[in-house]
This record gives sequence, structure tokens and C-alpha cells, in this order.
Amino acid sequence: MPTEILMPALSPTMEEGTLAKWLVKEGDTVSSGDLIAEIETDKATMEFEAVDEGVVGKILIEEGSEGVKVNTPIAVLLEEGESADDIDASAEPKEGDADSHAEPATPKAETSPAKGYGDDGGAAQQKSSGDGEAAASGDKKAASGGPAPKSEDGGRIFASPLARRIAKDRGLDLSEIEGSGPNGRIVKADVENAQPGAQPGQKPQAASSTEKAAQEPKAEAGKAPMAEPAAPGVQADAIRKMYADREFEEIKLDGMRRTIAARLTEAKQTIPHFYLRRDIKLDALLKFRSQLNKQLEGRGVKLSVNDFIIKASALALQSVPDANAVWAGDRVLKLKPSDVAVAVAIEGGLFTPVLRDAEARTLSSLSAQMKDLAKRARERKLAPHEYQGGSFAISNLGMFGIDNFDAVINPPHGAILAVGAGVKKPVVNDEGEIEVATVMSVTLSVDHRVIDGALGAELLKHIAEALENPMVMLA
Repeated sequence: MPTEILMPALSPTMEEGTLAKWLVKEGDTVSSGDLIAEIETDKATMEFEAVDEGVVGKILIEEGSEGVKVNTPIAVLLEEGESADDIDASAEPKEGDADSHAEPATPKAETSPAKGYGDDGGAAQQKSSGDGEAAASGDKKAASGGPAPKSEDGGRIFASPLARRIAKDRGLDLSEIEGSGPNGRIVKADVENAQPGAQPGQKPQAASSTEKAAQEPKAEAGKAPMAEPAAPGVQADAIRKMYADREFEEIKLDGMRRTIAARLTEAKQTIPHFYLRRDIKLDALLKFRSQLNKQLEGRGVKLSVNDFIIKASALALQSVPDANAVWAGDRVLKLKPSDVAVAVAIEGGLFTPVLRDAEARTLSSLSAQMKDLAKRARERKLAPHEYQGGSFAISNLGMFGIDNFDAVINPPHGAILAVGAGVKKPVVNDEGEIEVATVMSVTLSVDHRVIDGALGAELLKHIAEALENPMVMLA
């Protein structure tokens, strides 16, 4: 039977994307591994590979369509002996699956290959008329369970082959089961959870009004009920009216900007931030860096101050292992390696590529990898596994002349270090004399659910000590 090709989730957080470009057309024969489309996510444009082989029977979503939800059917693949007549109406995308006012997306010149769910190469994105739970291809016809069942009004009931087979084995009537799959299709879980004789969509009996009233918390005396937040569209219209007599340009949010807005709003609303600030003297580091760069000049290596900050942070996480942790909803995950993320500004947003095992890497190795990751981030060519993960992040605005700032934690990280510029200031030395020193101000933003105040202070102390005594980073 025809196989639906679904909109893939190319990263764990992807909910929708733009079908930037089709690399095949109706009637083309494809094999497993062939590139069939370019998908634009919130972070990058990636090539999508076919998992099954067959003939492209119908393209359901036109290229350039924005806001295509994950798991929406985007095309139908026909097996040998099948024709377009075998494609049923359920394969048609529902109205609203993609932006009806979509503008053609501009695909990137080069993209990164992706299979299924991004870095895991999962094949779950192409399913045989539903949830793809049928076993090997040789069992597909046997799994179909005979002709498609009909509902009481004579209409066809759409169910996956495995769901039909389980229903047949258990003596269940598919017309009495409500489907939760794409377009209301009945999938395995629906059949397994069904009770014989249950009516479609039957829900447990609601509690009586008396019981419901007893369960609801009583409103506090003298307080009016809270107003429901306005819908985004209503708020946008109201704000536009405020500026109706002013000239302005309306900029449509792309996937990256929507994701940044959602994640950082979540971060500020749900993460109990606290902030630790410290000045770090850089003179010894700057002198040491200059000496190293002269010696490494023949190898084409030039270390930046940021390379030392990455290394110092990675070593500090090893010295304070309880701070090398992330928040996981109902628990804390303590990591063993130091995986350090570094914020990279790009046009229209930012990436946070992750340098894994940074504690075990040489400065020159970290420098080379950071340059490569930053370059590919600006070109939007990073693969999902290169910007996901990590327990700690660094955001450096010193090159823009910013003295200090507070960074927002990128969940699920436990902390982020905001780095300011190195500025010459008068300081009092160990002998009590005033001298001029290059001082860099840093702020550690900490998730209090993961790291307590004293632990965060210890982590920042180790970072500062490593930067003020850079020789220890070579030990």
C-alpha cells in the first residue's frame, strides 16, 4: 500500500519547518538514501533522505511552504504495481498544516544531510499509511489484515496495518475506536488501549458538579479571578494600531527567531537565575598568549582569549564536578566530561555549538575546532548534534566593548558565563601599591535548581584562578 512520507523532526525540539525545496518530482523513482528534499529548520537547512524505495506518487506539500508541522504527510511513495489511484484522500494534508500565505524560502547553497530525526538517523519519518509499525517489507501485505474496514455509514476507516491485525486478533471493531494518528488514523496504541464495546471517543464519566466543586480550590476572598492572557494575534493587532500613524516595517519571524523567543521566555519564566560577578586580571594570560602564538606561528595557530576561557571553564567543571550538571525536569543529570557550549552570533539569531570533552583537549585543538564551528554556524551548516547538549555555556561580548552583562541560561544548562571586555584599570597589588592592570569582568548566571550559591562561587573561583595563572592549563 502507498507509503506516506512525513515531515521529519530534524532535531528533538523541532515542531515545524519550511519545505524549502523538492529534489524530486512526481513520477521519479527513489531508493533508500536518495536525497529527496531540503528542509529548513529553526537552525539550518538540511537535506532529507528517503528511507524506502519506490515511485513518488504525489507531492502533497509544495516547496516554499512554511510552518509545516512535524509528522504532516508531505508526499506519497508508491510501491511496485501501485498507481496514483491507490492514494486515498486521507493522504491529503489538512488545511492549516502549512502557512496558506507561504512565501518561497531561499534554500542555502550547501546543506547538511539528515536522516529521519536528525542525528539519530531514525527512519520513523516515513510510515506505511500511518504509524509504520508493520514489520519487514515482506510482511506488509500479510499485516494489512485484508480489505480496509468500513464505518457504519459506509466510509472507509483508516488504520495502520499493525493496528488492523491487532484488532482482528483481539476481536475489536475498528469502527468503535477513535484514532490518534495523522488525519485520525488508528494506530497501534489506539487498539491496545481500546476496550471491547467502547464507543468512539468515549471518555471516562465526568465527576459530578458537587465533586468537581469540592476538588476546585476556593477563590481567595476579595480577589477577582485572573484574566486570561490575550491571544498573540489579538496582542499583535493592538500593538500595530498603536503605531498606525507611524512609518514602520513589519518583519515576519522565521523559525530561528521564534525558537529563540520561546526558549528564552521559558528560561526567564521557569529558571530561578542568580548571578555571581567577578573581576579577573588578564595581564599574565595576555603575556602567556603572546608567547605561545609566536611559537605556534609556524603551524598557523593563533590562540584567542576565548580559547583560554573555554579551557579554563572545562577544567573548572572537572574541579567542581557537582556543578557540571543539567536540569532534567524531575532530576539533575551530572555529567562526567566537560562539554562546553559557546554562543556564536549569526545574522538573525545565534548558535551555541558544543565543544565536547574540552577538558582533555589542547588549546590549539580547541581553537581550531571553535573556528570551524563558528564558521559553519554563520553559514548555517551545523548538524544538530553539534549544537545540542553541553552543561555549561560561554557568551563573550567583550569584542564589542561591553564591560559586563548578565546572560540568560540556555536550558537545560546549569550555568552560563557572560564575558566582558578586558579594560585597563587602576588596581591595588599584593604589596598595597596602585598599578595599572587589564581587568575583565565576568558574570556567572546560575540555575539555582542545579547549583547552589556556594557551589557556583567555587566554580567561578576555579575559572578565575586558571585564567590568572594560565600555565596550569597546560599541566
